[in-house]
Amino acid sequence: MLSLKGQNANQQANKEKITIALSSVLAAVFLTAMKLVVGLMTNSLGILSEAAHSGLDLVAATVTFFGVRVSGRPADREHTYGHGKVENLSALFETVLLLATCLWIIYEAIQRLFFKIVIVEASLLAFLIMGVSIIVDLSRSRALARVARKYNSQALEADALHFSTDIWSSLVVILGLVLVRLSDYLGLEWLVKTDALAALGVAGIVVSVSIRLGHKTVAGLLDAIPSGLHDEVTRAVNDVPGVLEVKRVRVRRAGSEAFADVTLTVSRDATFEQTHNIATITEAAVRKILPGADVVVHVEPMLSQDKALLTTIRNLVNEIDSVKDIHNVRILSLKDGLHVTFHAQVDPLLNLRDAHDISGRLERAIQERISEVKHVFVHLERYHENIVEAELLNDLDMLQRIRRVATGHKEIKGLKQSRIYVTEGRLHIFLDCLLDPDQSVEMAHEVLSHIEEELKASFPNSVVEIHSEPI
Repeated sequence: MLSLKGQNANQQANKEKITIALSSVLAAVFLTAMKLVVGLMTNSLGILSEAAHSGLDLVAATVTFFGVRVSGRPADREHTYGHGKVENLSALFETVLLLATCLWIIYEAIQRLFFKIVIVEASLLAFLIMGVSIIVDLSRSRALARVARKYNSQALEADALHFSTDIWSSLVVILGLVLVRLSDYLGLEWLVKTDALAALGVAGIVVSVSIRLGHKTVAGLLDAIPSGLHDEVTRAVNDVPGVLEVKRVRVRRAGSEAFADVTLTVSRDATFEQTHNIATITEAAVRKILPGADVVVHVEPMLSQDKALLTTIRNLVNEIDSVKDIHNVRILSLKDGLHVTFHAQVDPLLNLRDAHDISGRLERAIQERISEVKHVFVHLERYHENIVEAELLNDLDMLQRIRRVATGHKEIKGLKQSRIYVTEGRLHIFLDCLLDPDQSVEMAHEVLSHIEEELKASFPNSVVEIHSEPI
């Protein structure tokens, strides 16, 4: 649902598009009437073809005006994507009108070149009218192009392209009239035929524009998108932190409106809030490429590559009875593939031959199961039982020293408990620290790491474990 700000922006856009479309209609009325009168007075096919061209411009501009008005309507039950396709239809209608005009101009030009003799009057009024036409067409094509770019309106873009070609066609007509005047001065009657040739030039320009406009219009109606846009959107989504894979990207346009559907995957361990943030950032990334687009993001859970590999490795380890556990697993991505290293704990009574055999079995099993893995390095170490003999040490002086180290950090709001154990001749220090509940995980980890380093410096060869919880 659009915000109030978004609704106001849409209303402003529709108002500006309708205003510029209406000004185009009024300009077309003026030019059509002016060219028709002068064309009949001078009997110039070039000017009459321009009058017919402007007449169709008037029809096209009127269709564009109503098309822009309708396309600005909001979505409803029957048109869930809005009414933007009306702009594409109006642009297609313009194309058909332009091609119909070309057929008439080409037919009449051929008649005048080979079958009919028509006297053309290249008066100063004819030159003046065509000059005015160029000025009007130049100003309105620029205005239409500006608004079309601003709001990505295909209908206004078609109008702007249409009227920009009128400038060139008018120049062709002026050239034809100049050659007609020369025929009067030089006595070369065949130069009169250049008026018909100028009309063919107009038709050629209009055909060229019509083909380009028609191709673009049909592409819009068939939901085709510019080459490279799909890849650009996919790259932008891939760059969003937390996105593991972009499974599908679909983009369509309805007039000036753009719609994008994106399906992506995130880690299965991501929280609802993290997933929502990823979707929000993805929407913003797509809108940088398609400003104002209606973006729908579908998020699916998936194990990240590292976690999927770790799960597979652990499953393979579980198939070998002599391996008790693995830790320090690292997956390195190199040019030739993945390199996996880990520590495997085995029965301390195994001989070297059996231990080496286990290492080789692990390496082969991982490479066979995971084709991307090129090398496996296994470090074997003896297995330590989880249950070990320990003694609780009640040394008050040592406990005070430990507490002073911890509470010397202002982030620590208190100690829930502190204990010292002696296991296998080593000190095992355990602390339960209280922190501000609004403290970030990163900052908490940094503080606890400093405390651990200070305690290990004060009690060499000790094991330090610190637990934290909010007050």
